[in-house]
Amino acid sequence: MQKDYKNILLVNWGGIGDEILFMPVIESLKKEFKNAKITLALEPRSASIMELCPDIDDVIKTDIKAKGIKKYLNMAGFLLSVWKKNFDIVISSGKSPLVAILLFLTGIKERIGFKSKTSFLLTKNVELRENQYASNMYHDLISPISNLKCELPKIATDPNYTLPLGLEKNNFIALHPGVSKMSIRKNILKCPDLAFWENLILDLVKNNQKVVLFGTGDDEELISKIIENKEIKENENFINYFKKTKSLLDMANMFAAAKCVICADSAPMHVAVGTNVKTFAIFGPTNEEKLLPKNEKFVAIKNNVPCRPCLWHKRAYNCEQSDCLKIDYKEIISKIPS
Repeated sequence: MQKDYKNILLVNWGGIGDEILFMPVIESLKKEFKNAKITLALEPRSASIMELCPDIDDVIKTDIKAKGIKKYLNMAGFLLSVWKKNFDIVISSGKSPLVAILLFLTGIKERIGFKSKTSFLLTKNVELRENQYASNMYHDLISPISNLKCELPKIATDPNYTLPLGLEKNNFIALHPGVSKMSIRKNILKCPDLAFWENLILDLVKNNQKVVLFGTGDDEELISKIIENKEIKENENFINYFKKTKSLLDMANMFAAAKCVICADSAPMHVAVGTNVKTFAIFGPTNEEKLLPKNEKFVAIKNNVPCRPCLWHKRAYNCEQSDCLKIDYKEIISKIPS
């Protein structure tokens, strides 16, 4: 007889993209255990996932990226929070052997994680199958307690959302050229150069495609250079919507209404996938097989040099040449519906 869990703790530390990829786990658990309270342990930078996923009842924020003694104090704070909440089961992503140790220290009776050197500390472990779409990989974690299949991430957009600036549904292209500053600081470059974006936008607007440019503070350097281009800035088909979205949900509502979204491998790409909009995602050194669903709506734009993909399994940062990012913008132009 299947157990009826009432209080479930999920642990998934990472960026907002990781949390969106994890959403099918949450959705399946809500379907399987309708009366369960689901708490998600995450990093503070990703807490806005609650806007996109109403199935999350509560969060525990822990800054695991803190330096020195502060990191260990934060982990102790995490354990203190968990000990107070009487969880029935904890399920955690992460392949480090430290995951199983941490779950054991929670004192929660049932503990599920990926198989590792320390997984004897878990009550159930799951084989880590990394060579698949990440949502499917995460969803494997609940296979010991659920037979439900993994669905695509689904963001709860507002069907009554009113588009700004006189925009009409399916009549504009949403373009988000940026990636996080954290990636750039680590020399993890996933975005083509300025010329790529300028040429792409100019070609689109000159062919009477309405382009709405999105971005956050992380993208200011790139976007400020794009809008310095007078041909772009003064074209009536171009709308600069940089830093105008009020939240991730606001961005998701805009994306859901677009003809298509063009972006790099970044959090906005996962937002676009979650809204089920036609998406052209640019991939350099990262692996589209793991980060983009196999679905005709989601198209990976890449330069098929023989050395890609290399990031994470061969190297931790870009090589000096980054030939994989030398992508012809016309490949996107040729695929966009008129």
